[in-house]
Amino acid sequence: MKDDARLSEEETMLRSIEAMLPRFEKNRAQLIPILQAIQEEHQYLSREAMRLVADYLEISPSEVLGVATFYNQFRFHPPGRHQIKVCLGTACHVAGGDIILENFERKLGIREGETTPDREYSVERVACVGCCALAPVAVVDDKVIGHMQPSKIEGLFLQFDLQREQEKAREAGEEADAQAGS
Repeated sequence: MKDDARLSEEETMLRSIEAMLPRFEKNRAQLIPILQAIQEEHQYLSREAMRLVADYLEISPSEVLGVATFYNQFRFHPPGRHQIKVCLGTACHVAGGDIILENFERKLGIREGETTPDREYSVERVACVGCCALAPVAVVDDKVIGHMQPSKIEGLFLQFDLQREQEKAREAGEEADAQAGS
């Protein structure tokens, strides 16, 4: 069921990209603006999306991939519902930011730059979040968590689990109310 939903999501994304491409001139100079537009709308660049761009601009897929991988602004996996960013700027690095990143990777079973198979979580490293006095820092769903410690990571995931259970209970209650009203 989830695989069917993901396939449908990918097909919808590709149709959207095909509709977007004619807004751009068929000129190699448009490669980066096209990739930026796709990322802005869909949050990542899939291999199929880059193939569409290559076909549209009449350049090789490897050239599109080469440009996309050169710039760190592009991501190649769909972001998770919960996005975790670990600062590895100088202050955070010195204060153990790399250990925090390793703990998130180990807990989720993914490497930085990846998303869990259920698309619930993604982890990435960032250069600096501008909170050096709070080092090491992680940003979880746009919430800055300073003085991050490995022991805090388990607590974060317990909060996510509790939130998910509350959402399920709320949905079940709404469904029961809808059935009772019919």
